[in-house]
Amino acid sequence: MSRKIIIDCDPGIDDAVALCMALFDPRLDVLAITGVAGTVDAGQVTNNITAIVSMLDPPRYPRIGKATPGQDAPVLDDQELHGRDGLGGCNFEPSGRQHQSPSEKVISDLVQQNPNEITILCLGPLTNLARLVRLEPNIIPLVNHLVISGGSVSQSGNATAVAERNMHFDPQSARSVFDSATTKSVVPLDVTDEVRFGVELLEQLPSPATHVGALLRRILPHAFRAAHQQLGQELIPLYDPVALISVVEPDLFHWEPMAGKVETLGELTRGMTVFDQRLRRQWQMNMEVASEVDAEEVRSAIIRSIRYAGQKS
Repeated sequence: MSRKIIIDCDPGIDDAVALCMALFDPRLDVLAITGVAGTVDAGQVTNNITAIVSMLDPPRYPRIGKATPGQDAPVLDDQELHGRDGLGGCNFEPSGRQHQSPSEKVISDLVQQNPNEITILCLGPLTNLARLVRLEPNIIPLVNHLVISGGSVSQSGNATAVAERNMHFDPQSARSVFDSATTKSVVPLDVTDEVRFGVELLEQLPSPATHVGALLRRILPHAFRAAHQQLGQELIPLYDPVALISVVEPDLFHWEPMAGKVETLGELTRGMTVFDQRLRRQWQMNMEVASEVDAEEVRSAIIRSIRYAGQKS
């Protein structure tokens, strides 16, 4: 029986890879893809989601939630690694679908229609979930499971010295979601950074004659070029596909119960995820965190999922 899922994201090259995998995975019933500002601004996020879904033409079209700007989020993007449009500078045209509902409205509607049945996979900042915590607190306890790609336990950040990008972009929202009354799993940089891919990944992609192959062969080369030019690295992480695999194959990860909070005010530590690991812990446990990963198996699972999606597209 497939798992009902909402994917909340800010595409983003690695988000796009995760969407290719999820939309054709028989283990998942993707009810909606909801946009959140992050990698690019809110308008571009919505354009990217509609363009990706249109190009992939999945067997079942999900609802699309429109991204809206956050009130307190900084002027911050990830163009140096993802391109000005977030998708490698391809400037895909949106599908023309108009009048989407705001993301938080789509999430609220679906959770109420399917209480205690939906997993929400958060691949971007936690702005939309925080709006629900604030405006419709009765909705959050009806979410079956919340899986969050972001944060770090002991690893350095990728936005600042200590903060991961999704948490740094909107730390106030992340703090409120961490404190919310729902079952949460966090997939931090400590494990997602361990699953890296070399340029040979391009040779393993589906045929360009498939929808998935055509899309990924256009956007992934930019990720390798940007990693080489901007970071001096030949291998790239795919954070969001790793988080997706944690939903469908959680046994490939080791999970530990933890007590976590997000720093919102620090001049140097904005968005830092802090975990109480003292011998005499004083904070209440509020999530499980992936602390180890079978990197080789997850890498293989991602490649299998991409190739399967190609067969179905």
